[in-house]
Amino acid sequence: MTVHLEVADGVGTLRLDRPPMNALDVATQDRLKELAEEAARRDDVRAVVIYGGEKVFAAGADIKEMQAMDHTAMVLRARGLQDSFTAVARIPKPVVAAVTGYALGGGCELALCADYRIAGENAKLGQPEILLGLIPGAGGTQRLSRLIGPSRAKDLIFTGRQVRADEALALGLVDRVVPAEEVYAQAHAWAAKLVQGPAIALRAAKEAVDAGLETDIDTGLAIERNWFAGLFATEDRERGMRSFVEEGPGKAKFL
Repeated sequence: MTVHLEVADGVGTLRLDRPPMNALDVATQDRLKELAEEAARRDDVRAVVIYGGEKVFAAGADIKEMQAMDHTAMVLRARGLQDSFTAVARIPKPVVAAVTGYALGGGCELALCADYRIAGENAKLGQPEILLGLIPGAGGTQRLSRLIGPSRAKDLIFTGRQVRADEALALGLVDRVVPAEEVYAQAHAWAAKLVQGPAIALRAAKEAVDAGLETDIDTGLAIERNWFAGLFATEDRERGMRSFVEEGPGKAKFL
């Protein structure tokens, strides 16, 4: 299998495993969708790390496979490509991308599906599809522009240039840069910290932010309001407030 789901202590790791560069062929895309949906369903997965290994995150699509596809074949496949990445973006739990080495094209688009990105000092990110006479097709034109703004996204998409970790951090494309050998450990620690949090409230927070970004401010506030009020029906809310009153802030333990 080219993607694995490994679960330990509430953290699920979606591990890409297609040496040498984790090229995202059709089989890998489909397996990624399958395991992302599994991670979303499983009660023993409370947070997710996306990881490509110590040397490379994902260098992009399998160009040899794509070269053999004509217009009709890609019309039939393009939705499946996007759906595999959307499945990752819609995991209703905190998701962190642990990025080492190249995260290009589809690899960059996969990292964009996470809620938070930790990159190694050796990371290089970019959307080089324009150099193939194409544009990003797995969400890059949409998620990248929402993350770093349209003009910065257009610069990367128009030129196809790669950015090193320090520039990616300055652009807001990644959220933290660490030594390459520490990337997975720090991503896992970020996820593990959230495993102990209130699962329904974390889900609500993620949905409120993501859904709110897709609409106007009034609708976004309505989404927030409905989730906020709804959480008053949960045991976690009772537990958190009781702990605050009896023990002080930050001491609640959630199931």
